[in-house]
Amino acid sequence: MKSAPMASLKHHFSPLGLHKKPQLSIPISRKTGTLTVTCGLRDASRQPLWKSRVLSSEAIQAVHALKLAKSSSKLEEVFHGRVCRLLKADLLDTLSELRRQDELDLALEVFHFVRKEVWYKPDLSLYCDMILQLGKNKQITMAEELFCELKKEGLVPDTRAYTEMIGAYLQVGMIDKAMETYKSMKMSGCAPHKLTLTILIRNLEKAGEEELAMTVRKDCAKYVEYPRKFLEEVDQKHRKRVVDLV
Repeated sequence: MKSAPMASLKHHFSPLGLHKKPQLSIPISRKTGTLTVTCGLRDASRQPLWKSRVLSSEAIQAVHALKLAKSSSKLEEVFHGRVCRLLKADLLDTLSELRRQDELDLALEVFHFVRKEVWYKPDLSLYCDMILQLGKNKQITMAEELFCELKKEGLVPDTRAYTEMIGAYLQVGMIDKAMETYKSMKMSGCAPHKLTLTILIRNLEKAGEEELAMTVRKDCAKYVEYPRKFLEEVDQKHRKRVVDLV
């Protein structure tokens, strides 16, 4: 569900509604007898959860209860009655599943709830996951606020954090901000990895920013072990994607 932008990052319960009926399917493999839980909407893209962690029944119920809450009062009731009783692992699984289903508003609500738990310690990976989700939904202002918030919690942005912000800016064509973040990344001592460079090269060339793309290409000699081979792979994959789109 693509949600409308939230006014701020302050914890609140905004009216939320569902346009599709949620479905829970629990297929059992006849060969192995293993249980695979899939929690999502009928026409949503699904990924087998057994590849990471199988959701507990408590986490599944929490996800559905949150999605069925059609008013701020009902949402608050779910948080106080069901979500607050979740164990740490189940609460984090609930957050992950909401992100997987692209339930942005609900994921943000749970993220803020997690940060208020007594066991919570500032976690850079959680921030990166949320910045990635916000970037996909083109909620740049909130992504920027989270990037500032992680610093206030005493965390230091790493290569992934900078890369997620660069990707978020590129999602909405903010080339200058993406390059500014890339510069800050290098100045902070964080070395761009292959994903960072690939994202920049592809998006800059797609936007017609050949000079900027060339600058990033030259950086590959400094940050990649075999720059020529790496750039050849980037170009080959990029050409293949272009051909597939034609």
